[in-house]
Order: sequence, then structure tokens, then C-alpha cells
Amino acid sequence: MHRLPIGTNVDIEGSGEILRISSLPSVGERRLALDRRGLIADAIFVHLPRPFTIIRAGHRPSEVALTFDDGPDSHWTPQILDILKQKRVPATFFIVGENGLTQRSLLQRMIADGHEVGSHTYTHPNLATVGRTQTLFELNATQRLFQAFTGMTLKLFRAPYFGDAEPTTADEIVPVLEAQNRGYISVGLHVDSEDWRRPGVAAIVANVVSGVLGATPVRSENVVLLHDSGGDRSQTVAALPMIIDQLRQRGYRFVPVSTLAGLSRAQAMPSLSPTDRVAAETDLALFDMLDFAVWGLRALFAVALSLGIARAIALTGIALLSARREARQTIPRIDSKTFVTVLIPAYNEERVIQRSVQQVLESADVRIEVIVIDDGSADATSEIVRKSFGKDRRVHLLRVKNGGKAVALNCGLALARSDLIIALDADTQFEPTTIARLVRWFAADDRLGAVAGNAKVGNRVNLVTKWQALEYVTAQNLERRAMARFSAMTVVPGAVGAWRRQAIEQVGGYPPDTLAEDQDLTLSVQHAGWRVIYDQSAIAWTEAPQSLRQLARQRFRWAFGTIQCVWKHKAIMAHGKPRGMAFVGLPQTILFQLLFALVSAIIDLALLFSVITTAASIHEHGYTAVQGDLTKMALFWILFVSIDLTAGLIAFALERKEDWTLAAWLIPQRFVYRQLMYYVVIKAIVQALRGPHVGWASIIRSGQVHMTGTTAPAGSS
Repeated sequence: MHRLPIGTNVDIEGSGEILRISSLPSVGERRLALDRRGLIADAIFVHLPRPFTIIRAGHRPSEVALTFDDGPDSHWTPQILDILKQKRVPATFFIVGENGLTQRSLLQRMIADGHEVGSHTYTHPNLATVGRTQTLFELNATQRLFQAFTGMTLKLFRAPYFGDAEPTTADEIVPVLEAQNRGYISVGLHVDSEDWRRPGVAAIVANVVSGVLGATPVRSENVVLLHDSGGDRSQTVAALPMIIDQLRQRGYRFVPVSTLAGLSRAQAMPSLSPTDRVAAETDLALFDMLDFAVWGLRALFAVALSLGIARAIALTGIALLSARREARQTIPRIDSKTFVTVLIPAYNEERVIQRSVQQVLESADVRIEVIVIDDGSADATSEIVRKSFGKDRRVHLLRVKNGGKAVALNCGLALARSDLIIALDADTQFEPTTIARLVRWFAADDRLGAVAGNAKVGNRVNLVTKWQALEYVTAQNLERRAMARFSAMTVVPGAVGAWRRQAIEQVGGYPPDTLAEDQDLTLSVQHAGWRVIYDQSAIAWTEAPQSLRQLARQRFRWAFGTIQCVWKHKAIMAHGKPRGMAFVGLPQTILFQLLFALVSAIIDLALLFSVITTAASIHEHGYTAVQGDLTKMALFWILFVSIDLTAGLIAFALERKEDWTLAAWLIPQRFVYRQLMYYVVIKAIVQALRGPHVGWASIIRSGQVHMTGTTAPAGSS
């Protein structure tokens, strides 16, 4: 007995575009009879091999069924429904489930207007290339969504990329068989309008009319393929009335697909049984939640994009106005007799402490005393200070038990002899004129509590530090300038700032209960009625973390400290005083430094998912199918990036002698650096909600800070 392999052809019988697989392929059997010489004497075919057999039905001359794939679409489908209603034409819509998720009202309108609905899968994959599991998911998900939204069942089915009524290969037939085994009726087509190619209105009309008129007894042309989603369908909308009018003039009657299949509308979309309605109600809650999530994400994107653009424009405009006012402002004269105490808290700063103190001592036009507070260092910090400055009466060394930066500063403050205090991070280097420029403002304003300077990254040695240098330039020149304009500065940076001793003591000294003592003190001083201003020309060069890991640790501490400060000073917003801080400073901190990071992370993930799905759609559908959506997404992104880039360039323009080569990193910065910032803020928020204590995370010093790290000269003003 010899087995005969299955044939590769498909046996198609009948005429029409309603398809039913009537038999499956089977192997054949042949028995051979041999003579005495071993030669074949006779062959008996016990079973002949059989291919797939497909029965076609639905050939009804002078009747046409208009079918629309890929919808529903909030923009195009209503226009098509309006035309069909005006022309009194029934149609059949083969919906994609994920599109129907957010268009419940359109599905209900289709039914109310007398149209039929069929399944076109949930995500529109090529079922010939996916497994059985996904095929069943695609069918089941769309079915359950339609049942939940309408209380009716889908019976009609058209597989994506399978419009032809003569499938010829097993991979085309198997998905149809899976659907048929679950009670679906597969609908093919012979008249392809090719509107998905957007060939022009005249071409779409000609394709349909000539296709319908070309019907023969062996090839029906009853089913017309059009699309109500999947790209720009303006040509389809324009062509539809002409198609209807021209075919009617030739005597054709428009019917739903169920008529071609010999079914009633109730059979094509049967109502659910009472038992199934209970399950559908459960599904409805699930799909409603998914619908809410999708719309919520869209709204989140729109709000975040609008706020981001508005903030960039507002900060830029206010910063420009502030810069213009600064140009006309009378700057106080520098008094070389001014006496200033510089506090330098140090914990394991042996690499940078000598240079930091030396730079302060070289300050011009000001009298200086330096108090180095060794906060329990385990390295040679104190020894270096003694060895290098032991004979300099301006330098004092105070060793204390490790208790944190705020405690160390308060110990130093108790020994300070000046009414003007500068707290300097040990990794920071001042330009010769920085201190004089910071303290010159106090003599002119008795209510001035603090002056913030212009911190710059001095170790621009790799991509991570260059990104930070770029951030410092844009933040200093836009945000700090704008916030100063509203008396809403939330932080005088620890790297460069001058304080009135009376203001510090009035609020109880440097606060030890947050990780952002500089921000905490800034808020407390303003809450107590003191003013805070910004002097761009007072420049300090600070050492930034040189690795992403170190950067993440630093920024986590900053973000967690910001959360602590906002919570600690929430009474400012409750009481509305001081006004600038209550209505601008703290709200923008909460909105853009904390909440915006959460939203931006979600949007970035959604954008990444959108890029992946769009790429998949281009691969499967071609560029034309997604051109409209892709163009819209690209325009939004280009708009946002353009405004962001413009704001960054204006920031550089306001810092006239900055290194403009940094601006080249404005766009690349968006793809790694900002996502890291989102991560640390989210981590800080989660940690704050959990409530455990977060300690101070020290950053490894390299001692690579150079004041000549940019083209800005040491005395720039």
C-alpha cells in the first residue's frame, strides 16, 4: 500500500464571494500489483488524494454589497455613515476590535442605521503568519467587545489581507477554517476599490464601477471592498456618493452581505441569550476600563504636550523680559571692604578641598574668612587643610562628628564672624569675582535674604557631564530667571549662593530634616518674609557626576529632598503667602518637577509602543495605510522638540559666552538623559509613599573641575 501526498491546489466550486470550506485535504492510497518479474502489472487507487474544497455562494446579479474594512474611525466613519444614510444604502462594516474599543457609539450607530457588522480581527494581523493561539485571540477579543457594546453577536468574518474570494494556499485557508469552526461565515470579495492606495477619487470610482460591471456567470462581482479607517480616507468619502449614484443608474440594488448569503439580519447578528448577556456585562466593565485607559492616555498626552509647550514659551518669554530688565538695572557698586564668611562642609573631600579653599582665598574685591567643617571624614581632608592653610589666619578648620551637611553648616555658622554667609560645596570653585558679585546686593536691600549665583559644570569630560552642563545652562538662564521675576525661586543652590546671617538664624539655621537643605532653607527664608534674587554673573564651577549610576544617586537625593520640602512647606500654598512662592514657585515644582516626570514617562512608553506598532503596520500594510497617523504624530513631536530646542538656544543666547558646541546635544539629550531623570523622580515618589528614611548618598570626587572648561572667561559679567 502506497500513500499519495496531498495536492497543493485548492478545489473551488460555485460562484459568489461567501465562502465555506466543505472538505479538508486527505492523503491518497494506492495498491500496486507486481508480476513474476517484479514489474508493476496493475495499480488500484483505493483513495485519491483530495485538496481543500471551498464552496462559493452569494452570486446574485444586479445586487451589490458595499463593505468597509479597518474601522471604525472617529473622523471618517461618521462621514461615511452620513452618506449611506442620505443615500439610503445598507452596508457591512468589518471592524478591527482595537479601533472599536474607543468608538462604542459608532458601533451602536451602525446597528441603529440598519447596517451590518462583521469581524476583521482585533489587531489586524496577517493570520497566515501567526499561530493558532493568536488567531483565536483575534476572533474572541473582537467578538466579546462587540457583544459587550451592542448585545449582539458577530457572524460575518473577513480575514485581513484575505480579500480574494479564491484562496489558493493552506496558510490563507487555515485561518478561515478556524473561524468557520467557531460559527463564522467568511466573506471574500472580487471588487477591490484600491482606495487604500489613495489613487484619486476618479480611479476609486472607476475601479468599483468597472469591477461590478465586469461580472460573469463564473465570477461574481457582488462584494465591493472599501475602507473607513487605516489612513486618510478623504478620497473614499468623496468617491462613495458617485459610486452609489452610478451603480444605481445602471440598475443595481444595494444590499447587506447577509442578503447575498441568504440570511436575515437577525441571523447575521443574532442577539445574545440571557446567559450570555451576564458574561457580556462583565466584559463591558473590562472594555470600559480599557476604553478609559486609552482615552486617558490620549488626554494625558494632549495635556502634557500643551503644558510642556506653554511652559517652554512662558519661561522663554519671561526670561527674555527679565534679561532686558537686567540690562537696564542699576547694579550695586562692589565694596572691597565687605567681610564675608565662607562655610565649606567637607566629608571625604581630600581630592578637591585644597583647590576649593585656594580659589575662595583668591577672591577679589572682598575680605574673606573660610571655615572648613570636616564632617567626620575618614580620609585626609583635615590634614590637607592644616598642611596647606595652617598658617593662613583667614582659614579655620573645625572637626565635628559626622552628622550630615546641615549639622556641619550650623556648627560653622556658630563660629562665623560675618553677617554675610556663603555655604560652598567642597567640589565647587569660585571665579575671583563671584563672592563680591553675590554680596554686593545686600547693602542695597535690608530685606534681601539670599542671592543665588550661576552654577556651571566644570568637568565636561564625557557625555554624561556634558548633558548636565547643558541642563545647568538652560535651567539657570530660563527657569531661575523666570522664577526670580515672580519672586518664586525655590532653591538657592548649595554650589553658589550668599545668605544674610540674620535670615538663616531667624528660621532656625540650616534645616537638618530634609535631603535638600538648600531648598528647604530657601523656602523657609522666603516664608519668613525675606527676598531671594538671582545674579547670573556670579559664576561657580561645580563637579558633576561622571557616570549614569552616580548621576542617578545624586538626582534621587535631590528629587526626594524636593518632595520633603514641598510637603514640609505646603502651608505656603494653603495660606497664599508669599504670593510668588504660593502661586508660582511651589505649584510649578509639583507640576513640572514631580508630576510631569510621571506623565512624561508614561507618554514616552506609549510613544515607544506607538513607534513599534507603526513600524509593524508599515511592514504589514505599507506606508500609505499609516501615513496620516504617522504624519500627525511626527508633527506633534517636531512641534514640541522645536519649541524645546528654541528655548534651549535662547538660554544659550542669554549666556553670551557659553560654549555653543553644547547646544548640539539638545535633541540627543531627550532620548537617554531625560528618561533617567524621569526614573529617579518616580523612584523618589515611590520611596516617599513608602515612607522609609533615605540617607545622604555621597558622590565620588574626581577633582577634574576646571574654570576654563568653557569659553566663558573668569570674570564674565
